[in-house]
Amino acid sequence: MEVHLPGRLDPVRLRAAFRRALLAHPRVLAREVPGRRHRRTFAWELTGRPDSDPVTFAGCGPEALARARARALAQCPPLTLSPPMRLDVVQMDGETGAGAATVLLLTMHHTALDAGSGLRVLATTAEQYGGTAALPVPERVRPGNPGPAPSGTGGTLRARPVRVAPDSRPGPVRARAVGNGMVQADLPVPRRAEPDGDLPSWTVNDQLLVAASLTVGRWNASRGRPAGPVRITMPVDDRPRGTEMPMGNGTRLVEVAMAAEDPRDTELLLRERPDPEAVARLLRSTARRTRALKSTQGAPMGAGASLLTAPLLPVGIRGVLTRGARRAAASWTSTVLVTNLGRVPYALDFGDAGRATAVWFSAPARMPRGLSVAAASTGGRLHVTLRWSRALLGDAAGAELADVFAESLSTTSLTPAGDASATQNNQNNPKRPS
Repeated sequence: MEVHLPGRLDPVRLRAAFRRALLAHPRVLAREVPGRRHRRTFAWELTGRPDSDPVTFAGCGPEALARARARALAQCPPLTLSPPMRLDVVQMDGETGAGAATVLLLTMHHTALDAGSGLRVLATTAEQYGGTAALPVPERVRPGNPGPAPSGTGGTLRARPVRVAPDSRPGPVRARAVGNGMVQADLPVPRRAEPDGDLPSWTVNDQLLVAASLTVGRWNASRGRPAGPVRITMPVDDRPRGTEMPMGNGTRLVEVAMAAEDPRDTELLLRERPDPEAVARLLRSTARRTRALKSTQGAPMGAGASLLTAPLLPVGIRGVLTRGARRAAASWTSTVLVTNLGRVPYALDFGDAGRATAVWFSAPARMPRGLSVAAASTGGRLHVTLRWSRALLGDAAGAELADVFAESLSTTSLTPAGDASATQNNQNNPKRPS
């Protein structure tokens, strides 16, 4: 998670504020208890205080930021130390395109924590640093009576989803590639249509889902791949967002079938300029699906995860079964992961260092899915991160895919914004233009 601030932070005050924030959320101060492979459950213990100082000042300037981003992608905080997160601080002196003077990079082990938990910790840190009382945080709004999902959903879920086409590198070269690549984009929030009678109005989250679907379809078509059903994994977070928010992994995963209800729309959507009416129809059907999925209850990480984590067998055997199940179900894995935090509900006001001007975050992009899209809205802008497995795409191909996503998102807007090709920052080249 990357937060840009317009001013400088005092190192001593920041360390003290972050420590107080951790103490305010004691469930973050957890570590894994070592145990034998034949034990049936993993054990965690609350330490009450950090095992070490999780705050690091990583230097100044764009090169320091690039190194901190690369470290965030490559080095995961261990579960054996409390807390399983670290905070890197980079001073920019107004050298970035966004004009940020300080960049905070919070890296979390996703086994223990998720983006919502990390953002809550940063919000508490800002309150402690700035000395301001926490403002009321609006609760999430869920549809009360969404109605049944469209009839096309079930058939699409039974069909094998398409995969994102790999780049042109030889297969053995891709197989040797390790780690993730990442591009960040600062985009306008797409316009939304007004409600029309009984037709549900779509949300920015629905527009992100449609944009991801169009991106995959257009990307694959440009590489000679046939069109097919796109399936998107979407986390849903129902936790309260105030100080009482439970820390950990509080999201449940649902799958959204991104198929046009009229098969004739497929060709219209994959044109160089997608047909606006076909896009509107896909937005409406996606809105009905997501409203239905958000209103239902389910296992936090899905039924499959619940089965694999049940303490019926020792953890070592379950680990082997999990890896085998992942390989066996590779071709049925969803096409892409799309995570949307929505409008950041916290002020993130660091006093004399200012309020956050941008918030980016990303989730791991593991194969076989190999692609994740994450978005958050701050200051009327949409901050989107595309992250991909280098076993699927090289950095140049990933940046090209990010351009396709920005174009696709603009087609979901009532009035496509002229600045849809906003500045993008590759983690290897923070000043890379779009």
